[in-house]
Amino acid sequence: MLAIFQAAGWPIWLLLIASIVATALIIERLMYLRRGKIIPKKLLDEVVQVYRNNNITPDIIDKLEKSSPLGIVLSAALRNVDAPREVMKESIEEAGSGVAHTLERFLTTLGTIATLAPLMGLFGTVVGMIEIFGSQNAAGSNPAQLAHGISVALYNTGFGLAIAMPTLVFYRHFRALVDSFIIDMEQQAVKFVDIVHSKRK
Repeated sequence: MLAIFQAAGWPIWLLLIASIVATALIIERLMYLRRGKIIPKKLLDEVVQVYRNNNITPDIIDKLEKSSPLGIVLSAALRNVDAPREVMKESIEEAGSGVAHTLERFLTTLGTIATLAPLMGLFGTVVGMIEIFGSQNAAGSNPAQLAHGISVALYNTGFGLAIAMPTLVFYRHFRALVDSFIIDMEQQAVKFVDIVHSKRK
């Protein structure tokens, strides 16, 4: 592997750094974006039970807020449980936008790497072609330099595409996952608002 990197020239080290960053971000997002961690199954039922038992305390709200992203949204609803429906929904939307920002963390970087990797590979290709043309002289071409230039060009192009393809797949997957989490949280929050305001009637 080291021999390949040495043969490919200095541009491939930029791609290697990009691949390490992309791998680290993919692992981090795989660990963080788990449905059970973001939207615990019985959390809404527990919050409804707390509300119906009239057992809302600052400690319970703080504990709920620290439990999960869904907990942050529902804790905003609990804080405004005595407010009008519009105020309650507005507080949920504000909390939801903050949660959405947290869920989308690092996705822009991942998308940038997916877009940039082929261009970095192309840059390496251009560097390789420059070496090929630089090896031409009045006496003719140097076969060793010509072969090195071609290897630089091909290794960089291939490595750039090899980074971009899986990174783009994971970026799209995480984007779709985040969107589904946000919709699910919105639905559960609206369900809680309906429960609170139907009880008042």
